[in-house]
Amino acid sequence: MPAAIAGGLRGFIRFFRDVMGEDAYRKYQAHHAASGCNGPALTEREFWKDKMDRQDANPGGRCC
Repeated sequence: MPAAIAGGLRGFIRFFRDVMGEDAYRKYQAHHAASGCNGPALTEREFWKDKMDRQDANPGGRCC
């Protein structure tokens, strides 16, 4: 039973991280590799800065 609880907790943590967008850089890396881009991928720091800059420039449906 403890293994089932641990597995469920790991699944919940993975789900929560995905909802919060923590996996965005990993998805970006996978897309960059699959799309055959010629240039180098952004570093994680560059990626998050670019993402935040785009969100600030285009707030969309955010409440604040």
